[in-house]
Amino acid sequence: MLAERHFGLIGKPLDHSFSRQFFTEKFRKLGLPHCRYENYPIASVALMPTLFKSDPFLEGLNVTVPYKEQVIPYLDELDESARQVGAVNCIRRVGAKLIGFNTDVFGFAEAVQPLLKPWHRAALILGSGGAAKAVATALRHFNISYQVVSRTAGEHVITYADLNVPLMHHYLLIINTTPLGMYPDVHSMPPIPVHGLTPQHLVFDLIYNPQITRLMSEAIRVGAAVCNGWNMLVLQAEKSWEIWNQSFQG
Repeated sequence: MLAERHFGLIGKPLDHSFSRQFFTEKFRKLGLPHCRYENYPIASVALMPTLFKSDPFLEGLNVTVPYKEQVIPYLDELDESARQVGAVNCIRRVGAKLIGFNTDVFGFAEAVQPLLKPWHRAALILGSGGAAKAVATALRHFNISYQVVSRTAGEHVITYADLNVPLMHHYLLIINTTPLGMYPDVHSMPPIPVHGLTPQHLVFDLIYNPQITRLMSEAIRVGAAVCNGWNMLVLQAEKSWEIWNQSFQG
């Protein structure tokens, strides 16, 4: 009989989480009844190590908002992807160590690459959290320059109030990493000047529920290309499964 293998997701809230349904179905299709995936809506990231201590079969966790950056001090090691980004969305237990990875970079890069046109050389990243850092890392791999936009100005960060039509015409790739527009708040969107959108724009919204966000609808209206976060989500989840199953040296 195969030993039990447990995985899960930490964050809050997790009511509409993709991961549990995805992995439960994956385990069913692969014929892995000894594998289980649970949601852990912990109130504080400090409780994360307790999950591993209380469950000897827990091999790995995915991490979602708001803990992608907060979880780092509770880990023993970071792999190169997590170090580059400064955010973790996948944890693997190896012996007594908890090792952090970032699969968002891989997921976003693989999802956006087929959509890029030669004129997509500059991007606006809407939001400044862990997902934004992963997107920025992927864009550097593509040699695409970017500008981070947030509610509050900071070093190398402008505010939504700084955006205007000439800037919109310069940045023809727009990536929303904020939760604005996510179910159930489907009528909201990042406050960008949508009258600056053109048919040359590519708008990539990391939100996957709803399938077409209000931001995407505004882009579609002017003939721009759009993509939601579904493919990225599937790709990063599959990468997590790969990490949890790879042989580990060291």
